[in-house]
Amino acid sequence: MDEQLHSLSRRLIELRIEHADLDVMIDRLAQQQPLDELALQRLKKRRLALRDLIARLEQATDPAEPA
Repeated sequence: MDEQLHSLSRRLIELRIEHADLDVMIDRLAQQQPLDELALQRLKKRRLALRDLIARLEQATDPAEPA
């Protein structure tokens, strides 16, 4: 169980790093002229998917709080 939790925690860290990298890429792309709207949209979609995955993994690694 500890090994699985460690693996999830490691994956969570990797996803957070990727999410931060996407933030930087999106900011840089948004400042370029001419604006590549399709690429920008794809990066934002990927960032959103990562955010959702991060939220699910955080739920899996954190113990549920009693009601």
